[in-house]
Amino acid sequence: MEQPDQPSHQRQNNLESEKHAATRVTIIGMILDAVLGIIKVIGGTLFNSQALLVDGIHSFTDVASDWVVLAVMRRSRKEPDADHPYGHQRIETLGTLVLGSILIAVGAALAWENILRLLSGEAQLVPGWPVLVAAAASVAGKEWIYRYTRHVGMKIRSDLIIANAWHSRTDAFSSVVVLVSTIGAMLGFVWLDVVAAVLIAAIIVHIGWKFTWDSVKELVDTGLSEDDTRMLKTIALETDGVRNVHELRSRRMGHDILLDVHLVVRPEISVSEGHQIGMKVVTGMRDALENIRDINFHIDAENDEKVPHATDPGLPDREALRRLLTEKLGELPPQSRLRLHYLKNRIHLEIFLDENHSGPHLTTEQVRAVLADYPWFGSVRVWVAAN
Repeated sequence: MEQPDQPSHQRQNNLESEKHAATRVTIIGMILDAVLGIIKVIGGTLFNSQALLVDGIHSFTDVASDWVVLAVMRRSRKEPDADHPYGHQRIETLGTLVLGSILIAVGAALAWENILRLLSGEAQLVPGWPVLVAAAASVAGKEWIYRYTRHVGMKIRSDLIIANAWHSRTDAFSSVVVLVSTIGAMLGFVWLDVVAAVLIAAIIVHIGWKFTWDSVKELVDTGLSEDDTRMLKTIALETDGVRNVHELRSRRMGHDILLDVHLVVRPEISVSEGHQIGMKVVTGMRDALENIRDINFHIDAENDEKVPHATDPGLPDREALRRLLTEKLGELPPQSRLRLHYLKNRIHLEIFLDENHSGPHLTTEQVRAVLADYPWFGSVRVWVAAN
């Protein structure tokens, strides 16, 4: 298994830095939402604008969602622990899902409310010009906080903060609706506000659906795209020593990618050489996708994708085989070493002897003769080390 590319203390420092940045931008947005909410509720009440009043209530719902973001970010940026060994990013994904759902609900409510206004044909009082000032200030303020929040979200790679940025922009959209409806009311074209409201509501619903659907896909461990998966397989296959690649599986934790891959190598190489080949594959994959956090690779001596579990786990192990050889051939020299290759339900044996060992001379033919009748026997070679 390949461990994360960052030491634990460095990763913890990064998590703390990201949490601080997310908290700061969210608190700034929350204060702005509260101030704008007060201005719009008072302005809508005093200057005959039901739209501005509702928009002010919308701003207060943003304050509530900001509290949700603060709570979620505090949890999601914690270091992995015994209960969550892969980290807590899925809490952020759940928060993104909730915010996406809120966007869908807000967009649908805006569309429904304005359609009802159009169908009812109720007479409305013409709003005063201060409504335009309040709505314009809201558009400017919410557009600024959207850009600032989205910048921070991209920097710390947080879907939740990016989703919250778009949630802030929905308030700007609704303030645009207020501007359009107010101007339309002043000019006698009240229906303009409904058309604009429905179009903007559709955009809000679309954004909310995107965040919600992406979160659902992550929560059910949807893998990388076919193009990215194909690219990673190609990188592994082009690495010296890799014969085949299979069972390449991926999933996401927030913006992080977790990979599992089986690499087929030559069966006679050492464990350390196999691991070295795997580390070269890891390096190549990390260079291709920088947000890969963990790569868990498994070294195979044969392709068990076509013939799953080709080697029977009940075959004799090293100690059982040594006891069998001792029983048949007498005590093996203490300096002897065994190397076993388990391939396709057979054991291929190598025996390494020191040239100066005492005792009877052991040959390949002798070992083959005593093991030939066992169904699991594949081949044997006896090596004598030279001085």
